Amino acid sequence: MVTSADDTARRALTRRGMTLERLTLGWNVIGIVVLAVAAVSARSVALAGFGLDSLIEIGASAVVIWELSGTGEERRRRALRLIGVGFALLAVYLLAQSTWVLATGFRPRHSALGIAWTAVTAVVMFALAAGKARTGEALDNPVLRTEGRVTLIDGLLAAAVLLGLLLNSLAGLWWADAAAGYVLVCYAVREVRDIFTGEHEI
Repeated sequence: MVTSADDTARRALTRRGMTLERLTLGWNVIGIVVLAVAAVSARSVALAGFGLDSLIEIGASAVVIWELSGTGEERRRRALRLIGVGFALLAVYLLAQSTWVLATGFRPRHSALGIAWTAVTAVVMFALAAGKARTGEALDNPVLRTEGRVTLIDGLLAAAVLLGLLLNSLAGLWWADAAAGYVLVCYAVREVRDIFTGEHEI
């Protein structure tokens, strides 16, 4: 009887974890479109980089959904390696673009859409991260717990990009956009290292 109750609770927690991951995935899908429009109109390196990061995070959420549905270990490892390659390409792109912006003194435009989206995204990611942490702890699932930390970092990245956009728009600090790009580079390099050294649990 206890086992049956435990199994029921575990299934409910697993469904909650899947729902949280699907919400994250859906948000990032919408974010790619919004960020592409904002990045092109504002000519912002930081917004373009955050949009590419959202694309990669879709892959990370898919990996966790596969894991929660009982997908094999080898398939998950292959998916993680592809995500690692994606982060490596993101780091190279952002490093080149941010350096070019600083070297040429290129000034991005004000982006009300970018500011609004990154502000809301930070709040949403922090809420999703908290839900994943609680659910992963209850399930004793290291994959969900780790992806919750990735979601928390996404919220912090959104806040960093938001700060760069605000400094550019309100204080005329045009280089802040490129600085936010460098923050994304550091994050991407860390993800590549963790994935290919086996330190990344998802």
